[in-house]
Amino acid sequence: MDNQQTLTLNLDVSAADVSAEDLDSLARELLNELRDLDLESAELVRGDVAPDGTKAVDPVTIGSIAVVVLPGLLPKLVEFIQAWALRGQGRTVKFKGKIGGQIIQFEGSSDDLQKLIAALSQSKTQSI
Repeated sequence: MDNQQTLTLNLDVSAADVSAEDLDSLARELLNELRDLDLESAELVRGDVAPDGTKAVDPVTIGSIAVVVLPGLLPKLVEFIQAWALRGQGRTVKFKGKIGGQIIQFEGSSDDLQKLIAALSQSKTQSI
């Protein structure tokens, strides 16, 4: 599939008062559930150095997941992640990526995301 037709986002999982090990478990739990969705891909973000005290051969950035999704499925993804976050106390997920040629960082509802995408699309057409 053509990469220009997809959006690549990083999802940063966080939770109140949890250890790095628990945060890693939460991210892996979310990743397993994301793989059941109709996404192009979902995987843990690879890092440079394994966290202290781990024996990881392939180090990951704890709590980060890279997701590739078609733009039309983005609202469904946001709704799914919001539902997932509500299932656990203090869970949050931040979205980072590029939409409409602009880098965004987002945490909010599916409606808020739709408004952001519309605003970015409008500003892009106005600058052309």
